[in-house]
Amino acid sequence: MALVLHAGNTNKNGFKALIAAEYNGVKIELAKNFEMGVSNKTPEFLKMNPIGKVPVLETPDGAIFESNAIARYVARLKDDSPLYGSSLIEYARIEQWIDFSSMEIDANIGRWLIPRLGFAPYVPSAEEFAISSLKRALNALNTHLASNTYLVGHSVTLADIIMTCNLYFGFARILTKSFTSEFPHVERYFWTLVNQPNFAKVLDDVKQAETVPPVQSQKKPSQQPKEPAKPKEAKKEPKKEAAPKPKVQETVEEEEEAPKPKPKNPLDLLPPSKMILDEWKRLYSNTKTNFREVAIKGFWDMYDPEGYSLWFCDYKYNDENTVSFVTLNKVSGFLQRMDLARKYAFGKMLVIGSEPPYKVKGLWLFRGTEIPQFVLDECYDTELYEWSKVDISDEAQKERVNAMIEDQEPFEGEALLDAKCFK
Repeated sequence: MALVLHAGNTNKNGFKALIAAEYNGVKIELAKNFEMGVSNKTPEFLKMNPIGKVPVLETPDGAIFESNAIARYVARLKDDSPLYGSSLIEYARIEQWIDFSSMEIDANIGRWLIPRLGFAPYVPSAEEFAISSLKRALNALNTHLASNTYLVGHSVTLADIIMTCNLYFGFARILTKSFTSEFPHVERYFWTLVNQPNFAKVLDDVKQAETVPPVQSQKKPSQQPKEPAKPKEAKKEPKKEAAPKPKVQETVEEEEEAPKPKPKNPLDLLPPSKMILDEWKRLYSNTKTNFREVAIKGFWDMYDPEGYSLWFCDYKYNDENTVSFVTLNKVSGFLQRMDLARKYAFGKMLVIGSEPPYKVKGLWLFRGTEIPQFVLDECYDTELYEWSKVDISDEAQKERVNAMIEDQEPFEGEALLDAKCFK
């Protein structure tokens, strides 16, 4: 039989196994017509997990419950899978971070969020303790990730999958940007991983919570089925309050089915520019020879200082860039998160130096005369760089722009480790 996962399609604990399956090439089917609160209360389900919790994985050898156990099973289905490391010490460290993720990250996010949603008593002192414990854990994780791209080794392991799924629950529901900005390496790690193809297939479009949920009154399910007042209300037919209820529900459903169109980006409302960004990107991509004479000259012929602006950026923490692949991954993650500006920007990022610490410098062309506000608001990496506007009346600055577009080496007297383009 095929592997069947009993869980809703938005269950972050089910995501752990699904992402591991993507890495191992394992086929997992979601149980058809699964309905939380109904499907997991049936006698058939309770035979697989007596307490009715999800997820549960059906296998040819029987059912498995508990999400980390399910993920471990899927990770080991492929003999040569890297998800469990390549040595005994890596295996132990993967297990270490799985436990840390569950007990220090996931548990404290739950202790903060669940009472606010009304599923447990809300006690301010308990919330304060949960937040303090979560910050302590995230600070430890942030310190580890300052010099590591992944939790263990040099590629994704099961530890990264489980950690990311637990962080996903927090980022999506309660960990706002103002909270996570205290942990920039955790942010970089999370956004880098959720944009990896095997994660993205399962998680789709990940958005960070904008606000902390307000405290809701505690839910009391036992009161729902009794409905003692209904017979009395039935006698009072003329009462007008009952009639509008279906209309309110219909209105809500209609709004959900037909959401309001997104407001236009302010950059779309700027006066037309003589510079067509796509034309410059095509010229850059198609110029293979005589780059200075063709592409660079073409850039300045097209450039419109009233409709566009040029910016240099310099990474603030170059002394941390002691490992080449970690530094390159930082830059790649930055460019992935800048994807929201692809329609309005062109960029070059240079990693400079033949030995550590490596320097990261960039050049960006933005629509408008300032860095777009939505870029500053939504791409946290911008805070990690010093930004300075290019003065095109200064020939030295213009020549620096040319050198960066061209990937000139040596650049400012140093070797180029790598050059990446955003277009």
